[in-house]
Amino acid sequence: MRGQLRRFLLGASASVVALTSLSAVPAAASALAPPPVRDEDRVGDHLTVTVRHAGDGRDGTYEVYCHPDGGSHPDVRGACGVLDRNTRWGRDTFAPVPDGSVCSMQYGGPTTAHITGTWAGRPVDATYDRSNGCQIDRWNRLVPLLPDLGS
Repeated sequence: MRGQLRRFLLGASASVVALTSLSAVPAAASALAPPPVRDEDRVGDHLTVTVRHAGDGRDGTYEVYCHPDGGSHPDVRGACGVLDRNTRWGRDTFAPVPDGSVCSMQYGGPTTAHITGTWAGRPVDATYDRSNGCQIDRWNRLVPLLPDLGS
């Protein structure tokens, strides 16, 4: 009987110690959690997008940070998503329309965009317009990074 009582007390005290140490883990873990990343402290994928002559309050200059997402763009998550979907190894995501391309004589309006920064470890300095069918298609591939102006 005495041995059973002793085993019971040792087991109970071990349980109390285990429970006490487990309750301290969340507090310690939250104390070690990194602070939120400020836009000015981000490194990696960062683009500045300047849109002109788009109308309806879509003109302006926007910052986009991806991986982790942030910035002043009105749809950061969508912008980073379209960039990720259009990024392929060995291809320039922001490449101009190739010289000699046959493009429809479709005019999409006076809207222009300029994108600068770094994407996938490479510098970006690209201009966009909607002067013909090829340029409109190139623009539309990057919506919502660039505003949706219809076709």
